[in-house]
Amino acid sequence: MSSLDDTRSVERQRFFDGQRLFAADLQRIEEFNREMRWLHNESLHQPGVGNGFAVVGHKGDREVVVGAGYAIDDLGREIVLTGSRTIPVQPVAGDPTGQPQSFVLTVQYPDDDDLEEVERREGICGTRGAVRLREEPIFCWVALNPDGSPADDQVGIVTGRRLVLAEVAVRDCKLDRDVGFVQRRNARPQLGPHIACGVEAPTRWEEWDPWKDADGGPEGTELPVILGSLYQLVGGLQAEIDTRSAGFPRAPGYFARIDGERTFTIDVGSEGEPQTFTAILDGQLSIVEPAAAGFRVQVLVLAFTGNRRQVGPGPVLGILGPPAGGEPDVSASTPNPPAALAEAAAVGEEGGEGGEDREPPTLVELVTGVWNVGWMGVEQ
Repeated sequence: MSSLDDTRSVERQRFFDGQRLFAADLQRIEEFNREMRWLHNESLHQPGVGNGFAVVGHKGDREVVVGAGYAIDDLGREIVLTGSRTIPVQPVAGDPTGQPQSFVLTVQYPDDDDLEEVERREGICGTRGAVRLREEPIFCWVALNPDGSPADDQVGIVTGRRLVLAEVAVRDCKLDRDVGFVQRRNARPQLGPHIACGVEAPTRWEEWDPWKDADGGPEGTELPVILGSLYQLVGGLQAEIDTRSAGFPRAPGYFARIDGERTFTIDVGSEGEPQTFTAILDGQLSIVEPAAAGFRVQVLVLAFTGNRRQVGPGPVLGILGPPAGGEPDVSASTPNPPAALAEAAAVGEEGGEGGEDREPPTLVELVTGVWNVGWMGVEQ
């Protein structure tokens, strides 16, 4: 139940010259403004301390000092302390087991019956009444059970009708340690990062030339030569990734990866004389042009290479394997993947006896429907 449920209607007060006003008319204006303010607080804030209400108390002290502050309870009502208040600690020796007794210091909104009359005035016809009430919050010590739960008004503390300012431990009528603030709540909570993630299956992969406009490497060596010798680049791909489902208002920090199989079977040759190559491909992924609605992913497609000799137990991992049915040459190293794929393309173009030529698949054809892009965006 919220303040909105208790609001009967929203009315604008109007007056005219010569109108006779009663105390209830003016009181209703004050109540309306107060209820609208409470509705704002309840809707846009959480119960807790908005400002101040610092509690100071050290081990051995017999009292704590609460500074001026502003807080909001679960109904949106403002709890205001304009000056410091000194509050004695509870006069207890300890808990039933001889250990320090734990308490929390709570503060709550005062009802009209709890307020002090500051000024009274005489009215006409012998009437008299209070015209100003001093609004002071109500402080109360609440003992804690051994499990840390409140021994009194647990519902009020959990819901935020009573706000916890500090926690203390009392032994021999004095603080057994400095005050703590573990259970204290803030009306202005820290906004955590907006995190969203998903997996996008690009509807269209495109060829991307990683060699184009490459910067020079050390001592004038071209970067494509360095990358080609170290990573055995096969080619490049790029795709547009849509992240509008996350609802980012501005561009977040994106992280992405390639999801899907890494082993590909490449059929070349002709129908009468087919040849099959097995390739293990992976992608070095980069994110470019990040925006709130998505980003472009560019992938350097890499082929795994290495010595095909058996090393230790287990099967031989042929990276770009021989034609299907052939015996691997364990004395040879795996051929350069770009050269192997080029050889496969040449075989496909030449064809074989007893059938039509087969066109070797392109990178786009290989990865479409196989590679997806898993992504995560973090917006601070």
